[in-house]
Amino acid sequence: MASTRSETPLNEAQAAACAHGEGPLLVIAGAGSGKTQTLAHRVAALMGRGVDPRRILLLTFTRRAALEMTRRAARLAARQRDLEGTLPWAGTFHAVANRLLRQHAQVVGLDPGFTLLDREDSADLIDAVRAESGLGQQQRRFPRKGTALAIYSRVVNTQSSLRACLERAFPWCLEWEDALRGLFAGYVEAKLSRQVLDYDDLLLYWYHLLGDASVAKAVSDLYDHILVDEYQDTNVLQAEILRRLRPDGRGVCVVGDDAQSIYAFRAATVRNILDFPKQFTPPATVLTLAQNYRSTQPILAAANAIIGLAAERFTKDLFSTRKGGARPCLVTVNDEDAQASFVADRVLEQREAGVLLKQQAVLFRTTHHSDTLEVELGRRNIPFVKFGGLRFLEAAHVKDALACLRWAENPRDALASARVLQLLPGMGPVLAGRVQKMLLADRENPAKVIAHAVPPPAAAADWPALVELVQTLTNPSTPWPGQLARVRRFYEPHLERLYDNARTRLADLDQIERLADAAPSRERFLSDLTLDPPESAGALAGPPHLDEDFLILSTIHSAKGQEWDTVYVLSVADGCIPSDLATGRAEEIEEERRLLYVAMTRAKNTLNLIHPVRFFIRQQNRHGDRHVYTPRSRFLPESVLGHFDQFAPTQPREAMPEASVTSRVDMAGHLRALWQ
Repeated sequence: MASTRSETPLNEAQAAACAHGEGPLLVIAGAGSGKTQTLAHRVAALMGRGVDPRRILLLTFTRRAALEMTRRAARLAARQRDLEGTLPWAGTFHAVANRLLRQHAQVVGLDPGFTLLDREDSADLIDAVRAESGLGQQQRRFPRKGTALAIYSRVVNTQSSLRACLERAFPWCLEWEDALRGLFAGYVEAKLSRQVLDYDDLLLYWYHLLGDASVAKAVSDLYDHILVDEYQDTNVLQAEILRRLRPDGRGVCVVGDDAQSIYAFRAATVRNILDFPKQFTPPATVLTLAQNYRSTQPILAAANAIIGLAAERFTKDLFSTRKGGARPCLVTVNDEDAQASFVADRVLEQREAGVLLKQQAVLFRTTHHSDTLEVELGRRNIPFVKFGGLRFLEAAHVKDALACLRWAENPRDALASARVLQLLPGMGPVLAGRVQKMLLADRENPAKVIAHAVPPPAAAADWPALVELVQTLTNPSTPWPGQLARVRRFYEPHLERLYDNARTRLADLDQIERLADAAPSRERFLSDLTLDPPESAGALAGPPHLDEDFLILSTIHSAKGQEWDTVYVLSVADGCIPSDLATGRAEEIEEERRLLYVAMTRAKNTLNLIHPVRFFIRQQNRHGDRHVYTPRSRFLPESVLGHFDQFAPTQPREAMPEASVTSRVDMAGHLRALWQ
């Protein structure tokens, strides 16, 4: 769970960050060092010095972070100077881009009423262009829609050439460079004709918007101060946007931790934070927050030792004023089954000692690393929730409901209209395509087109309800409150026909309807939901059994920013951490080191790193050795082992009737022979 530590007095480094003046500032905020508190206090200090909160741009990576910092800053400012201030320009990069683009849409050739595609819709559109181009009919393997979209996204966010992107991240696709270039050109044209933007377009359009000198000045003049949270997670495009907003760095403060830069797969680059100071003349001021308010000193000492071996970093050693604490444990077990048994045993022991299941977390590099553990937890009836699952916008039933609103908001959104039409029985892609041709001929009057269309016999009974829904939603006089309820009434009969578990899916629609009730408009609701989707209750990988307490399972990437009393890190072995897919380049290895550091610094009091000596390989021939033996992670060399307690728990064996044992296997001899 995230920290709920109350406001405490600022330490010396935090106070220095809050008091800093106009020059560019980089705050290196170590794990658990009170970064959010420092940012909130700096915003409050700016307001206390007379800065209008409406002229502060605060860029965060989640909407929740923006709201939390806004609440804290307003509370602090009111406490200090009786100021009541909010931050209207606090939000994610993508949310701010969405707002600015709607204000300056004409400059970049957009209709202010454009709609946003989520990742799945973007992939579907690129797949449609791929099919129209005949690229899916090749004799050799052509990239599928998800891969093609990933390539497109990386090119946009890294601002690299297509060839450089393919060589670096998708070498098997190099032979398709020309075809992909044509596919992406067609994808761009398809979006323009529909007046839709994908997630990456928001940053790309904002960047080019600032390429117009007069617009760049107008946008830059909106803000006296620009603060960026989690700067280590920015990509090249975001860093370039910041530079275009403030070439001289005046009023810019970025906060982050190079040691927690772990999102290269999203095109983030640690170079942004490492190179930030020297972008300006004179260089930006660098302040370091090293006092940790989360973990015990033995845990911090181990984490410091591991990150201290990094090839390049801002030097800092986290320290805590908390007294005592046990050293973290490095546990060696036989295999994944033994690992699962050890974790389950310790989880229950901790629970008996008063540590709730929700205060314990099991972290892993990749989702499938927890498979064996999940089976063991189920066997022992230990409830758990696994993070990193589906989000609302990835659930088919939620996408169906939202498509109705998106079509009404943007009649040119062909993906939305096709999805809604095909909800009706008998309306396959071909028949829906015929209706869409009629819609293209009269783009601004979908209600009129639908009313005059002749449905197939199977859809005739449901057609009047569709006509009524489209007429209602596209009528400007229809108030926004209640629109999703209308969609739901139309959709429920189809939900029960199309999907299993209709009751569970209806609960998701209940939650989405509550979100809609809090939104000021349909456009704002759709934009916010696309830019910062909440996690679905139906995405839980393990049922909590209606229990008020449950164990947390999470990928390390999803755990960033969280903290728990007790943390178990699975499979700390070479091939897992670091991943065997991330050992090609030095920078990939360094990011894997940072990933382990992030996992370790989530623990407050107890930390266990677990190393299974062997792993079961399902793909190997059943007559061969179906295990591979792995050394512990290369990030745990002999030089750091003094910071850990090491042990190998005895693994219980199932009782076997003596009569069935006819011989003994010299396993010791076999094991020794492996290394001779």
